[in-house]
Amino acid sequence: MDTTSFALRHIGPNSGEQKAMLNTIGVTSIEQLVSETIPAGIRLKSDLDLDEAMSEQEYLSHIYKLSQLNKVYKSYIGLGYNPSNLPAVIQRNILENPGWYTAYTPYQAEIAQGRLEALLNFQTMVIDLSGMEIANASLLDESTAAAEAMSLLFAVRDRSQKKAGINKFFVSDLVLPQTISLLETRATPIGIELVIGNEAEFNLSEDFFGALLQYPGKNGQITDIKSFIAKANAANIKVAVAADILSLIKLEAPGKFGADVVVGTTQRFGIPMGYGGPHAAYFATKEAYKRDIPGRIIGVTKDSNGNRALRMALQTREQHIKRDRATSNICTAQVLLAVMAGMYAVYHGPQGLKFIADKVKNSTSTLSKALEKLGLEQANSHYFDTIQIKADPVKVKYEAEKKEVNFYYPDNNTVTIAINETTTISDLNEIVSIFETVTGNKTDKITSISESDTIPKELQRKSQFLTFEVFNAYHSETELMRYIKRLERKDLALNHSMISLGSCTMKLNAASEMLPLSWSNWGNMHPFAPSDQAAGYKLMLNSLENQLTEITGFAATSLQPNSGAQGEFAGLMVIRAYHESRGDHHRKICLIPSSAHGTNPASAVMAGMKVVVTKASEDGNIDVDDLREKAELHKDNLSALMVTYPSTHGVYESAIKEITQIIHDNGGQVYMDGANMNAQVGLTNPGNIGADVCHLNLHKTFAIPHGGGGPGVGPICVAEQLVPFLPGNPIIKTGGHQAISAISAAPFGSSLACIISYGYIKMLGAKGLKKATEVAILNANYIKERLEGFYPTLYTGENGRAAHEMIIDCRDFKANGIEVTDIAKRLMDYGFHAPTVSFPVAGTMMIEPTESESKTEMDRFCDAMISIRKEVDETSKDDENNVLKNAPHTLAMLTSDEWLLPYSRQAAAFPLEYVMDNKFWPTVRRVDDAYGDRNLICSCAPIEEYMDA
Repeated sequence: MDTTSFALRHIGPNSGEQKAMLNTIGVTSIEQLVSETIPAGIRLKSDLDLDEAMSEQEYLSHIYKLSQLNKVYKSYIGLGYNPSNLPAVIQRNILENPGWYTAYTPYQAEIAQGRLEALLNFQTMVIDLSGMEIANASLLDESTAAAEAMSLLFAVRDRSQKKAGINKFFVSDLVLPQTISLLETRATPIGIELVIGNEAEFNLSEDFFGALLQYPGKNGQITDIKSFIAKANAANIKVAVAADILSLIKLEAPGKFGADVVVGTTQRFGIPMGYGGPHAAYFATKEAYKRDIPGRIIGVTKDSNGNRALRMALQTREQHIKRDRATSNICTAQVLLAVMAGMYAVYHGPQGLKFIADKVKNSTSTLSKALEKLGLEQANSHYFDTIQIKADPVKVKYEAEKKEVNFYYPDNNTVTIAINETTTISDLNEIVSIFETVTGNKTDKITSISESDTIPKELQRKSQFLTFEVFNAYHSETELMRYIKRLERKDLALNHSMISLGSCTMKLNAASEMLPLSWSNWGNMHPFAPSDQAAGYKLMLNSLENQLTEITGFAATSLQPNSGAQGEFAGLMVIRAYHESRGDHHRKICLIPSSAHGTNPASAVMAGMKVVVTKASEDGNIDVDDLREKAELHKDNLSALMVTYPSTHGVYESAIKEITQIIHDNGGQVYMDGANMNAQVGLTNPGNIGADVCHLNLHKTFAIPHGGGGPGVGPICVAEQLVPFLPGNPIIKTGGHQAISAISAAPFGSSLACIISYGYIKMLGAKGLKKATEVAILNANYIKERLEGFYPTLYTGENGRAAHEMIIDCRDFKANGIEVTDIAKRLMDYGFHAPTVSFPVAGTMMIEPTESESKTEMDRFCDAMISIRKEVDETSKDDENNVLKNAPHTLAMLTSDEWLLPYSRQAAAFPLEYVMDNKFWPTVRRVDDAYGDRNLICSCAPIEEYMDA
């Protein structure tokens, strides 16, 4: 055994297991299986041109040397990103803990109660600090959240505004520049007209449906948002406020002034800057808009015993339901980061947060006074953490960088300084010394922080926050460590058993890929730091772009989109820009197969396109005749086709090249959804099948962990003709020479997470990547064969093979009174998370084992599925008191004095022998989704309820 081979550790089945699996499938080699699975006409003719694979030790040495190329200066740049202190207890027990970072989105609530509670804490924190009625469980970044706020306010215009075509949205010129850029990207396609100006001079007229303010402004000035909101509300203009969450400890909540939406980032709550992300944004609004909130909401409901339980609420908002009627394409969140930010608030509590906020505010005012004593003008009359100094930026920058300090220089006579949680008295004196050198003057050394009233009385916080028990009980490390562990034990993650979710690719997140995330030279870099200070990041990111470009067979890559849904939108906006550059402004028809992911039509509508659905044939493939007919019908206005490959049904369609040629012949571009790219790497690629752009889910194909539902990264790779239009950034140069405006807030999106995929590719190399794809196909077909005769496979390729995933049909079990959901819940009793349920076909399960799972684990899963099938056969429609309908079974049920069920306790909890060795107990019985939606509660219970209990 080659102990230096990362591939050997990453890929689950060893060589002996692979031979046994091939024998079960009925082929002699993996190459034979692949040739029977993938059409010969799209196979790659040569291996990928990538560096030789590194061992784990070689990679860790390499990535450490790269990190040392980053010059991590003291950062006072601000602009929505600030250094913060990540408590070690949170770093060790959440960020570095696979029990938290390998969990999946909590669609199966009964085995996700810990993560759901942590997210409920996050929502409660946001509701309290923003003063709003309801909040979601995080968005991608502040700028995206602001854009989602604009879209929501546009969607909830009253009838008269819609009838009159009111489409103007006011944006204060104090809003962050990256947010304005992203608003521009999102506004134009859906017909919103942005008006950017001075909020004090804004003429409130009936032409506007909404407005966005920054609180405090990008330059640190605190403006009178209270009066603005009052005047706007009186004029039937709804207001969104982008608020610095730490400042809301001292500033009154915008909700108390009548704001309609409050958004921002929680990065300041213990999350490293990471050169731009990932960070959990927050989004809070009024309960009246609950059906229009983007993303996910965690709600309180009850289980089948009437006990309190948590689950994702209002799932009818999801894109797979609304499709082209969805107002947002957001299908993910930043769960891992939201959990960390929520725990930061739990750890510090209201008094600890007040201490931190007071320290920041008073340090800022102390610095302001010291600089004024040097004869410098400080322009902000009211501020929290940021001051504007009138000085020569060239001279200041020269002296600052000599001392390894970064300020922000917005114009030719201003230096902006943003103080943060990590700033010490020594740091303040260092800043003063820089300006002493510039001015030639001297002042007294700062020896203590003095209190100062820098916030207007009418805007000072008077409302209470974080009064719930959870924020007042775990302030010692011992108590928080135990609380985190208590929640972790309620969640089934990849560190317990296989999570075989089709289309979601829950592969191993190797420890060697994850380790560098905790290193300070990667975590402490500001995304707007001068590029020459980020040499390590630039080398890593450029190399990753080149790797992904080679793997996809395209010409260039942008890493900016920070989720798969953002990648979809970015790809379509690049296509839109390409058509417009050729004068084809009318090309707005987007063809989408009926089997497509629900985000596809939502993304197309957001990009200003009209969706035309094409049919699927009986075997689950695209109906080529129907596609040709519609492409020719709309040839004068055809913009794009969105296609997933292999198909959403888990099949490599042999007609894919014919399909892409039809689109090109009729003037369109082909967008390939990269959800199933892990079934292509090293064997075929999007460029080879004729696509023009694809997005990649780095949290699927390239091993970024799901983290309970995020972070995700969704870069786009494009053909030569689309390269000029790759997305830009208003502060750091990115993208092509005709770049579209920003897709996410940071120039390179979630840069810190990109290290994981960089390491995955570096350690596998071309041969390892190809082998991973081959084994993914092997594993799926092995499970298919093992379940043959128990569960029919709904779709297969021309030779009867599955791709990397397969759909099993459970619809016939309705004759026994059993639904596919019952099987999903029963799997919990066997220690497994269910495969993807009822997507893309209702009443089915989509199974994807990934290359990371061993034969032993897959056999356990298959044994469980076969055992469940036998249980199905023993049920009848007339008797619902059976082991499937009652699943999952909790420890409380098994240890109860009474057992009135018609089957044994052993049959309920220990149906197979292996379960005895490693039993996972669901903490609640089956949750009642309908009750929770009818009685929506999405924050912690008041402390009185705990006292009553």
